[in-house]
Amino acid sequence: GMVLFFASIAYYILVRTLVALHGKDSTIALALGKDLKGKISTFIYALAIVLSFVHSGISLSLYALVAVMWLSLIDE
Repeated sequence: GMVLFFASIAYYILVRTLVALHGKDSTIALALGKDLKGKISTFIYALAIVLSFVHSGISLSLYALVAVMWLSLIDE
């Protein structure tokens, strides 16, 4: 869980750096939009880490939810 959480933090930093480098009106900034999936993923990973101390099945389900969210063809 921690690896996924920190990978999502690294993704967030990368996205913000690229947008800052290329500008808010660049192609990459427009493609990323508000990056809602990235922000939601980080929150769900943090929640899953906390809930893993309650029941590991809950955290595994949340990890699967994030995977399905990223694999879905529906985007914000």
